Amino acid sequence: MRTIFDPEHDAFRQLARTFFEKECAPHTARWEEQGHVDRDVWLRAGDVGLLGWEAPEEYGGAGIKDFRYNAVMTEEFIATGSVGFGYALHNDVMPPYLIDLTTQEQKKRWLPGWVSGELITAIAMTEPGAGSDLKSITTTAKPTDGGFRLNGAKTYITNGLLADLVLVVAKTEPTAGHRGISLLMVERGMEGFHRGRKLDKVGMRAQDTAELFFEDVFVPATNLVGEQGRGFYHLMKGLSQERVGCAVTSTAVMERALHLTCEFVRSRKVFGQPLGAMQNTQFKLAEVAASFEVCRTFTDSVVAELVAGTLAPHRAAVAKMFVTERQWEAIDECVQLFGGAGYMNEYEIARLWRDTRIQRVLAGSNEVMRHIIGRSLELESA
Repeated sequence: MRTIFDPEHDAFRQLARTFFEKECAPHTARWEEQGHVDRDVWLRAGDVGLLGWEAPEEYGGAGIKDFRYNAVMTEEFIATGSVGFGYALHNDVMPPYLIDLTTQEQKKRWLPGWVSGELITAIAMTEPGAGSDLKSITTTAKPTDGGFRLNGAKTYITNGLLADLVLVVAKTEPTAGHRGISLLMVERGMEGFHRGRKLDKVGMRAQDTAELFFEDVFVPATNLVGEQGRGFYHLMKGLSQERVGCAVTSTAVMERALHLTCEFVRSRKVFGQPLGAMQNTQFKLAEVAASFEVCRTFTDSVVAELVAGTLAPHRAAVAKMFVTERQWEAIDECVQLFGGAGYMNEYEIARLWRDTRIQRVLAGSNEVMRHIIGRSLELESA
């Protein structure tokens, strides 16, 4: 029994499942092959209200800030076997920046397209030489008359090829450390903004991930998001929600993998009996089921804390680190029970194994999560 959802969330769940079954799941193989989803799926999702619902009604949204809707959408996306559609970054990661930090003029320019799917979003933090350590970024945005001159390169950018709005993390004061970081919104078509190659990833092959290059791009002052020099603090506030999203995803993957594996072992015959009749199979899947139950209960609790506004950063780190580690263990056990079939791309379990390895890296590596959790223990105090 899950207690965090209300009837309106159940109705939204049905809407999301119907959409993914019709508009996404049938295209899995083609999207995997072409390396990105069709742009039209963004517009169709916007039409039925699956994008940017946190935006105020005057900009086309529903004015609802409730991460339970985000959790429902992720659970149904994974449960239907859908791939590639980068809605999670659009809905889960971007709202703290697009809604909480933007001016009225910026909201008027960007939010309607964000809600409709006409403006696909991305956030550019990672660089070839700087990942979790944001203080080490080298992309600069030199203040100039009326705005900034942006120079640098970013990599591993989700939605990088399709994005119309890219929130770029850059140093406006290079010698000020983390106090010199600002957030700038770069728009499609700005002179000097170039997209590199679509990156050849191990997994998530239907999700477009790219390199981005900025060569003396003029970004007007009206595209500064939040306060100049406060970008690091803005990012730290937004990352807790992103980390909860990782836990939601990993929990949903565990459930999907358990379902697929149970179906497989019931029908697979070994030595004249179903693979599921063997004690080793039952014990292994019992462990996966137990891990899933624990992770779901804990993840639901941090989602509730996020909705209530009481979530502490170290709790988000615990969820992200613990659940993604358990998910990886679970998916590995499930692949093992598929035997050779588990290594064949025609089986969904193989794709899940490839796609979800990145969960232990996203939103700050699990090593960084352990550092955050360790600091919360105050072990250096006398």
